[in-house]
Amino acid sequence: MKELLEFMVKSLVEQAEAVEVTSEETGTETVYHIKTADSDIGRVIGKQGRIIKAIRTVAKAAAVKEGTKVRVEIVE
Repeated sequence: MKELLEFMVKSLVEQAEAVEVTSEETGTETVYHIKTADSDIGRVIGKQGRIIKAIRTVAKAAAVKEGTKVRVEIVE
């Protein structure tokens, strides 16, 4: 899952080397934190949050396939 998120985010941003994806286990789900360069945050969020919403949808679909729950957050 972490590799999938890294691939999607690095494909969107200009400074791919600045992308960091970390995970944190909480009770019943895994929370993934995406950190990018300040200038690339808008590219990951997209207009009206459409791109981050699509990333979250893909992550949740992959998690269902694995039988887990995930949440994706952006770290500023």
